[in-house]
Amino acid sequence: MKIRVRFAPSPTGYLHVGGARTALFNWLLARHTGGTFVLRIEDTDLARSTEASVQAILDGMRWLGLTWEEGPDIGGPYAPYFQMQRLDTYKRYVDQLLNEGHAYHCFCSKEELDAMREEAQKKGEAFSYTGRCRNLLPEIAQRLREEGRQPVIRFKTPTEGETVVDDLIHGEVTFQNALLDDFVLVKADGVPTYNYAVVIDDATMDITHVLRGDDHLSNTPKQILIYQALGLATPRFGHIPMILGQDRARLSKRHGATSVMAYEEQGYLPEAMLNYLAKLGWACGDQEEFTVEELIEKFSVAGINNTAAVFDQAKLDWLNGVWMRRLATPDLAERLKPRWQAKGWLQARHTDEWLNGLVELLKERARTLVELVDYSTFFFDVPIDYKPEAVEKFLVPENRAILEALRDRLPKAEPWDLPTVEGVFRSLASELGVKAGAVIQPARVALTGSTASPGMFETAYLMGPELVGKRLQGALDLMAARV
Repeated sequence: MKIRVRFAPSPTGYLHVGGARTALFNWLLARHTGGTFVLRIEDTDLARSTEASVQAILDGMRWLGLTWEEGPDIGGPYAPYFQMQRLDTYKRYVDQLLNEGHAYHCFCSKEELDAMREEAQKKGEAFSYTGRCRNLLPEIAQRLREEGRQPVIRFKTPTEGETVVDDLIHGEVTFQNALLDDFVLVKADGVPTYNYAVVIDDATMDITHVLRGDDHLSNTPKQILIYQALGLATPRFGHIPMILGQDRARLSKRHGATSVMAYEEQGYLPEAMLNYLAKLGWACGDQEEFTVEELIEKFSVAGINNTAAVFDQAKLDWLNGVWMRRLATPDLAERLKPRWQAKGWLQARHTDEWLNGLVELLKERARTLVELVDYSTFFFDVPIDYKPEAVEKFLVPENRAILEALRDRLPKAEPWDLPTVEGVFRSLASELGVKAGAVIQPARVALTGSTASPGMFETAYLMGPELVGKRLQGALDLMAARV
C-alpha cells in the first residue's frame, strides 16, 4: 500500500507554528516511505476564509520547502482541492446516508436549540442534542418545510456500543457512543461541517494516514462512524500533542510570533525552522541538528512524543545560529543581500567578495539574519549611534592626537590590505610608546560608536579608506563639539 497523507489547513489566517509542524510530520512520512503528500484547503468557513490566507499558507509552506504532489495550485487526480468546489461530492454521500437511514433532517430552530442548551446548563450537564427530530414523521417534516424551515442534516449516532480509535501516537482510545450526540453533517445552507467533509475528502482522495493535532481526537469517533456507515476504508489516525509556551499554556501570540512567515521576517533560516519544528515533539536519540535529508531518512511516527511540546525561543535562536554558521559564506551573503538592499546600504564598492568577507567576520556573533544586519551597520556609510559611555571613556582630549594621526595616515595606507592596515596601528603605537590597545580602543569607538566590535584591523580594512577617514573626522568633530 502506497502511503498518501495530507495537510488540510483552513484559510482563515496565516500558517502558524502548530500547523507547520503538522504539515512537516505528514510531509516527512510521505518522503520517508516514498508516498504522496497532498495539500487540501478546507474553506467551508465562508465568513473567515480569504484568498489572502490561502496565499499566506502557500507562501509559508514553500518557504519551509514543504512541496506537495497534489494541491490547489497544481491540481492532481483527485481535484478539486478546495472544499467549496466539492459540494456535489458531499451531497452524493449525504444522500446515501439519508437513504440508508444513517442520517436525518433536523428542523429545530436556533431558539429551540438554545432552549435545549439552557436546560442542560440548568442541570449542570454538557449540551447534547436530544434527538428531537430523529424519528420525525414525514408529514410533519413536510409541514415544517412548507412553513419555510430549512433543515440541517444530522448523523444518526448509535446509542449503544463503543467506538475505538487505534491511534498511532496515543494507542487505543475508547469512546462510548451514548456520549456522542447526533451531530450535524450539513448545515441549512448546504455547506458541510468539518466532521463530515473531512471524511468524504479523505476517503475520496484515498488518504491512508491522518496525522493532525490532538485537539481533533475527540472528533475522530464521529468520523469513524461516518466511515463505517458509508462502508468506506478508515485511514490510520495519529494525533500530535499540542505546542505549549514556556508557561505551559497553549502557544499563542503572547508567547511571541506564531506565524511561520513572521519568523522569516525576523531573520530565521528555513533550514533551522524545519529542524526546530521536527524536534518539537519528535526525537531520534540525542541528535539535535538535522538536515532535511537526515529528517527524511530517520523520521518515524513512533518517534513522535505523546505529551505536549514546549516552544523554547532560546533553543530556536541557538539552532538558527548553528545553521547560519553551517551555511557556506557566499550562500549566507546571498540571503542577506535583500535585507541590505531594502535598507539602501549597498554601493558599487560592496562586491560579492567584500560581502563575503563581512559575513565571515560577523557570522559567529549573530543568531539571526536580522541580528547580522544590525551588527553590520557601521560597515556601511550610514550614521552610527555613539554609545555615551564609550564616548565618555575614549573620545577624550588625551586621545585627540591618536585619532588625528590615524585620520592622516590610515586612509592613505597603500596597498589597502589587512597587513598594511594593521601596520598603521602598530607603528603609531610604537611611535607613541604605548600598547596597541591604547590606539585601538579610541579608534574602535570612532569607527563603530562602541567599545565592542570584531577585530579592529579587520573592521577598518572592510570599511575601506574613504569611510575610515570620514568616521575618524566625525569623531574628532564630536570631540570638538563637546569641549
